[in-house]
Amino acid sequence: MARQNVAEQFVDILARAGVRRLYGVVGDSLNPVVDAVRRNAAIDWVHVRHEESAAFAAGAEAQITGKLTACAGSCGPGNLHLINGLYDAHRSMAPVLALASHIPSSEIGLGYFQETHPDRLFTECSHYCELISSPQQMPRVLQTAIQHAVGRRGVSVVALPGDIAGEPAPERAARTALVTTRPTVRPGDDELDRLVRLIDDADKVTLFCGSGTAGAHAEVMEFAEKVKAPVGHALRGKEWIQYDNPFDVGMSGLLGYGAAYEATHECDLLLLLGTDFPYNAFLPDDVKIAQVDIRPEHLGRRSKLDLAVWGDVKETLRCLTPRVKAKKSRRFLDKMLKKHAEALEGVVKAYTKKVDKHVPLHPEYVAAVLDETADDDAVFTVDTGMCNVWAARYLTPNGRRRIIGSFSHGSMANALPMAIGAQLTDRRRQVVTLSGDGGFSMLMGDFLTLVQYDLPVKVVLFDNSSLGMVELEMMVAGLPSYGTANTNPDFAAVAEACGARGVRVEKPKQLAGALKDAFRHKGPALVHVVTDPNALSIPPKISADMVTGFALSASKIVLDGGVGRMLQMARSNLRNIPRP
Repeated sequence: MARQNVAEQFVDILARAGVRRLYGVVGDSLNPVVDAVRRNAAIDWVHVRHEESAAFAAGAEAQITGKLTACAGSCGPGNLHLINGLYDAHRSMAPVLALASHIPSSEIGLGYFQETHPDRLFTECSHYCELISSPQQMPRVLQTAIQHAVGRRGVSVVALPGDIAGEPAPERAARTALVTTRPTVRPGDDELDRLVRLIDDADKVTLFCGSGTAGAHAEVMEFAEKVKAPVGHALRGKEWIQYDNPFDVGMSGLLGYGAAYEATHECDLLLLLGTDFPYNAFLPDDVKIAQVDIRPEHLGRRSKLDLAVWGDVKETLRCLTPRVKAKKSRRFLDKMLKKHAEALEGVVKAYTKKVDKHVPLHPEYVAAVLDETADDDAVFTVDTGMCNVWAARYLTPNGRRRIIGSFSHGSMANALPMAIGAQLTDRRRQVVTLSGDGGFSMLMGDFLTLVQYDLPVKVVLFDNSSLGMVELEMMVAGLPSYGTANTNPDFAAVAEACGARGVRVEKPKQLAGALKDAFRHKGPALVHVVTDPNALSIPPKISADMVTGFALSASKIVLDGGVGRMLQMARSNLRNIPRP
């Protein structure tokens, strides 16, 4: 048997670690690795049109599967394009291995054509970032990178010069066992005892949940029932905690709705569960706060804590719930549930009047119909901006659906490339994007990737011909909108020209049929919906300064936005309140 070269060994180790796809764009320094992929039946090369899409796709696949994924870029500009998607994956705690192909090793540091220094460039968006400068470093550097990505949940980057990739790999390289799963982390008994005392001493407890509650729905519900606590969530906690939740009081933050803000401010003890919620202005500063998180570096960096608990949410609650005393009074919980239902009743009225006749279409209406039409196990990928608002308020989780977006990094143009990675994990599962016209047009080239691989992704394009969230930011600051307008083509015609199905919707009565038609189509499809540019959203709590900003920008109509089927759930929860 011929001796492996470094590139072949690199690809073989990725395959042993469970990587099934390598997303990227080919290039000279990357050619040895791509050729090794071609000859390895265990791993596929996915040719995207932009390396940024490769990183977004890998990050989405990692979030769907929970397993290590990989992307690659050629030397200099090629791997540099990966950086935005890698930032997103890293902040989303998605285990991604990025290969940054490099210039010839003998030319590093001499200003060679396309020279950059990837081992420096990617350090801020990775747990591990190293240069392989000799074949003898393989496979240890790659194995260490994999351990970091899987064990710490985030990005690792390996820079590999093209000439070294083509050299013979070290003989008799050790086949080291690779870590592919993470352990649970249990707090110590002293921490648990202190947390028990805080909970038992509090009359009113509120839970605020983030993505760290994934897989812990049953434990959160059991604990909330025992201590009679309202349960709010951050956007990344929505898919894990909102469904089948009789304690739900909505979401706090810039995209928030319902009574989550009140519940977090009117309690005696706020318990933050698996959330690195970034908006400390929405967190209270006059109640006791305890935080449980798997990452100790997240503890206390948003608010002053009375107790920091390092642990996995699920395992922590398993240990905690039997120890706390059951609370008898539901007064605080029932008060928050009523406030929540009342808040949702009010905002629904803001958009339902003649909504089925309004032209251009209300985007809230589009999101509500999409929610009702999509599959019960659909994967939604969501563009940053106003699409985040519609997803937060209208997509109904049920324990089977997934909702993925650039919720921590906040990048534009993420929905389409994320859909590529999500769809490749399962071609039979429905994958739907909520795309804004600004985000879609930014990485529109990768719509061709859907066509090339015949991926049945359904792109639902909300076209308000503007950067809507940026307009809102300007309004809050009291500034006139400037530089936010988009002159757009007929995106449905563009989709048809690319070889996909395209449908344009301008009237409400066309919407349901267009969505159903697209969902029935076996290949990629785009539904271009022309939406009301005046439909914006404001957070549930705004400051006096914000109000002043809106008053100075009276040229726009600002709607508080509806909340879709969540109102039905809130009403149902009210009916379940025990009567005296």
